[in-house]
Amino acid sequence: MKAEWRERFARLALRRAELDASLSDPAVLADIKRWRQLSREHGEASQVLDLYTRHQQRESDETAARALLDDPESRQDADLIAMAQSEIAEAQAEQTQLLEQLQSALLPRDPDDDRPALVEIRAGTGGDESALFAGDLARMYLRYAERQGWRSEILSESSADIGGYKEVILRLDGEAAYGQLKFESGGHRVQRVPVTESQGRIHTSACTVAVLPEPDEATEITLNPADLRIDTFRASGAGGQHINKTDSAIRITHLPTGLVAECQDDRSQHRNKAKAMIVLQARLNDRERQQRQAHEAATRKGLIGTGDRSDRIRTYNFPQGRLSDHRINLTLYRLGAILDGDLAEVVQALQQAQAQEQLAQMETGGWDTRA
Repeated sequence: MKAEWRERFARLALRRAELDASLSDPAVLADIKRWRQLSREHGEASQVLDLYTRHQQRESDETAARALLDDPESRQDADLIAMAQSEIAEAQAEQTQLLEQLQSALLPRDPDDDRPALVEIRAGTGGDESALFAGDLARMYLRYAERQGWRSEILSESSADIGGYKEVILRLDGEAAYGQLKFESGGHRVQRVPVTESQGRIHTSACTVAVLPEPDEATEITLNPADLRIDTFRASGAGGQHINKTDSAIRITHLPTGLVAECQDDRSQHRNKAKAMIVLQARLNDRERQQRQAHEAATRKGLIGTGDRSDRIRTYNFPQGRLSDHRINLTLYRLGAILDGDLAEVVQALQQAQAQEQLAQMETGGWDTRA
């Protein structure tokens, strides 16, 4: 192990000791937001240091086994030599595995990864075909959530006449939901023969996807009621007689930024308002995130992309049964299974690509991991 890595772990051990003291401070205990932040940092530091302690132990085991081999008396015992050689091989193998885990544990981590994900899908170029594709994407993410055992709901939808959606917002809640789906943000392009095409010509249409972390109540931006304009209106679309008789739909406009969120799917005006506030809060948080990323992009640009909604990140080619992710040159010829929710291989490939880039940056000293 490199000397600079050992220095990182030594500094991390000092930081954990500081956290131990802070977490027992009455002032911290009285501040739940601060306590949660420090507790999370303490847990992450402990996870890394436990791995490092095990790595040190296996280094000591290897050293002891080599000393045994170098002992003239031990060389006379064939069983002892075999045991020492086996111990060296096992210790080296585990050290390699632990080092990989340590590298992954030290990667900069997005604190929002464990948050529920809000997935916004909007039809783009392509008219009716784009709306149908938006419906396909929504189904893909809902089926993926089902495979993962996540909870899912449609927060807002605007259906198209021919089917599919002009716009739909999904809430997916499960283990690392945002961390798994955050790389889905961007432009999704489809190439296929539309159902309305009589001559069998392949058309290209597109949708945009934005994946936002649901705001954490403990860290969300405080909204000034004076900055909000809240309008009620009569919901449209399917929903029976009731939906056309009451002004239950809610539209909230954040006046300083012009951001708008609306919800009309629930019969309760109160619940619609609560859902619209969640979406608005997420969009405001994402606006801040985008501004930070734009600033950071001046010094480095991530492999997975900037998150710009205009980026064309992926193509779904139906005639060839092919999915191509253009950011990492990933091509898979099982489009049907992927659209049915089998997204795991795509998600893992994107996560691994980011991890490899982060490791490369760490090796060149590009990041301070606080370790």
